[in-house]
Amino acid sequence: MTTPRESPRRREVLDVLRAAARPLGVAEAAERIGVHPNTVRFHLDALVAEGLVVRQVEAPSGPGRPRTVYTPRPGMDRRGTRSYRLLAQILLGQLASQGPGAREAATEAGRAWGGFLVDPLPPSRQPTAERSAARLVALLDDLGFAPEPEGGGAGKAPERIRLRHCPFLELAEEYGQLVCPVHLGLMQGALAELRAPLAATGLEPFAEPDSCLAHLAARSPEAPAA
Repeated sequence: MTTPRESPRRREVLDVLRAAARPLGVAEAAERIGVHPNTVRFHLDALVAEGLVVRQVEAPSGPGRPRTVYTPRPGMDRRGTRSYRLLAQILLGQLASQGPGAREAATEAGRAWGGFLVDPLPPSRQPTAERSAARLVALLDDLGFAPEPEGGGAGKAPERIRLRHCPFLELAEEYGQLVCPVHLGLMQGALAELRAPLAATGLEPFAEPDSCLAHLAARSPEAPAA
């Protein structure tokens, strides 16, 4: 559900509906705001399209046309800022306080999500290292890492993946000991889900000023994925 924060007038129309004790028609809302009904009608249509307002048709109590009225959709006011970074800092701070096991817990969390997020190969297709690496690169691209495979070629999987963007950069700078293991775990979990003959063996955070490096290596079918 969206919010009408881009339009002060639209917010005003929504506030009038929320303050009303009963559903309002266009003319009533316009009178309370002090603008032309056509202006209110325009914003009401937009609010309905945004999912913030419900349009209803009231059956007439006597002769005459049915009356169209508007009510705010029930639910918490979705206007205002979000503080997802603060939530992440709270959770990471709590995890960091758990001591030596925090890093492995972060890696395991990444592995679980990596297996959940990756698009699996069709059962009929052999999970070769090259195909698995391509799926891994696609996942990292979807997540916003701006990945660039390096090495390999001629039917071989890349030896490493350069990550030129970090979608959690500020958190990684503050809690790199936890955020970077999550990234490595994501790659390991994805490759495990793909049953890939390939392993993510390590991640060099900020290996260069503009990028991190993920290292890949061949894995025998008998070896664990991570």
